[in-house]
Amino acid sequence: MKRISVLIFLLALGFSTPVPAQAQRENRSIGENGIEARKAAKQQQKTVKKNAKQQRKAMKKYQKTQRKAAKQQRHGK
Repeated sequence: MKRISVLIFLLALGFSTPVPAQAQRENRSIGENGIEARKAAKQQQKTVKKNAKQQRKAMKKYQKTQRKAAKQQRHGK
């Protein structure tokens, strides 16, 4: 009984799958592709800026710890 229900479920799942994304892209007009490209570029730019900010913050933190260690070393002697 379980095997039959699983088989029916898999068959129903197979029939309900949407059209593949590649086929959907082929039907789009040129303007929609341009809009999509701009959105992707904007998202990429946002990600790059975010990563750069994280890197700057990490560098500042590293420099701060280096200054603190040097200061402790000078006062420790």
